[in-house]
Amino acid sequence: MIQSYKQNPKIDTSYDVIIIGTGLGGLSTAAFLSKTGKKVLLLERHYTAGGFTHIFKRKDFEWDVGIHYVGQMQNPKSAMRKLFDYITDGEMKWADMGEIYDRIIIGNKKFDLIKGLKNWKNKMYEYFPDEKDVIDKYIDLIFAANKAGRNYQMEKALPPIVGKFIGSFLKKPLYKFSDQTTYEVLSALTKNEELIKVLTGQYGDYGLPPKKSSFYMHAILVSHYFGGGSFPVGGSSQIAKNIDTVIEKAGGTILTHAEVEEVIVENNVAKGVLMKDGKSLFADKIVSGTGAINTFKKLLPKESIKKHHLDQKLQKINPSVGHICLYLGLDGTPEELDLPKTNLWIYPVDCDHDTCVNRYIKDTDQPFPVVYISFPAAKDPDWKNRFPGKSTIEIITLVPFETFAAWEGTQWMKRGKDYTDLKEKFTKRLLEELYKQLPHLKGKVSYSELSSPLTTQHFVNYEKGEIYGVDHSPERFRQDFLKPRTPIKNFYLTGQDIVSCGIGGALFSGVLTATAMTGTNFINKVMKGK
Repeated sequence: MIQSYKQNPKIDTSYDVIIIGTGLGGLSTAAFLSKTGKKVLLLERHYTAGGFTHIFKRKDFEWDVGIHYVGQMQNPKSAMRKLFDYITDGEMKWADMGEIYDRIIIGNKKFDLIKGLKNWKNKMYEYFPDEKDVIDKYIDLIFAANKAGRNYQMEKALPPIVGKFIGSFLKKPLYKFSDQTTYEVLSALTKNEELIKVLTGQYGDYGLPPKKSSFYMHAILVSHYFGGGSFPVGGSSQIAKNIDTVIEKAGGTILTHAEVEEVIVENNVAKGVLMKDGKSLFADKIVSGTGAINTFKKLLPKESIKKHHLDQKLQKINPSVGHICLYLGLDGTPEELDLPKTNLWIYPVDCDHDTCVNRYIKDTDQPFPVVYISFPAAKDPDWKNRFPGKSTIEIITLVPFETFAAWEGTQWMKRGKDYTDLKEKFTKRLLEELYKQLPHLKGKVSYSELSSPLTTQHFVNYEKGEIYGVDHSPERFRQDFLKPRTPIKNFYLTGQDIVSCGIGGALFSGVLTATAMTGTNFINKVMKGK
């Protein structure tokens, strides 16, 4: 049972592992360790566990803040499904979103992304009949990049002495994919800019447009959804709930309202954590799931940062994009409102993705470079049991942190009229985008709330309110320090920064960190059903 640190819960005198942060990286790391009999204590500064998998409620509604759809869940033999079944004892249930998981909308044109690789390709052939060879070559490159990435990722979990001898051999094949931008790869295949725009129409899922993103990140994301999209039955809060049961069985505990001030390091060995209230907690090993930037800037003693030049390492990476999300509550069931399960990706027609992003960053009054609309109430078959007669929608777009930086340091929900007015301005614009696509929803919205990068900063503790941790540029995949082991003995990293963003990246970070900590190859263990 998840407990609150503020309410003085019973904490054991000793734990095998302390994990800071309860995003999916921390939760999955804890679950894998718990399966080996380790007693794990997870510490969460927020009032609820789960990181970007948590939900929040207002009046008669609830919203998932980070999980909008998940790939590979309808295939019981996929690695993602097997890993989730393993860390939740098979209790997580997933609802299929149906044939069309994403719809790319460019002006008045619509391009559907269809479940099943063969179906996906055939649909693309229909849209671009003169580009069949290009589409085939593109798919081949997607799979080649993912194949090269498997050894690259597993190298991160190897003991240092082994990595020293075979690390470069394992990593090098990926670099021909990861060193190139998405646009460089695609523009070498075709000069059809509309095709490129459609193929990169999910770039919002990793935050960087084609001329800035690594093709490897693009390949991870696109292939993840070839089997279609799924949604957690009962909402994304079921993830933390079901993993908590596994942790508890091994004697572990999740504590909320539990903010860590600093990792205790003695003679370059992590010993425990100093809490915000001055108490110290100790364990044999410590894990941070709070992101590389947070960890190396805020959680470690200054002496450790200086000794290992961690501040210099951070100069080689950048935080990912900020975002705003409009959470809508509507009167009526998803069926009555004719809400689709398909996600909508809406783009301007007059320029490529990068040009649209650049003009918007310079002036946010310019057209949104991307608008993503999700219909969680329609995706979750259990929604009607929890919230009869109600529905929800989420609308997301990019926004520079600087747009809201003037209010940094102010109190959440009390940032003043100018801040509220700016949010209202964005709210109206996002609603206009919704009504362009679904005009029958006018007059049906009964509740709205907009989050800003400052909201993300407040709740997730990312420095610039970034949604995807470290950005996914080609340079990111050259950073050897983004791995589970750190230069400090018994201190480890987990979370999206050591693999990639998204639920898949966070889940696999748990695999890698637990593997590095125990020497157990959890991928082999789970896939072979041992």
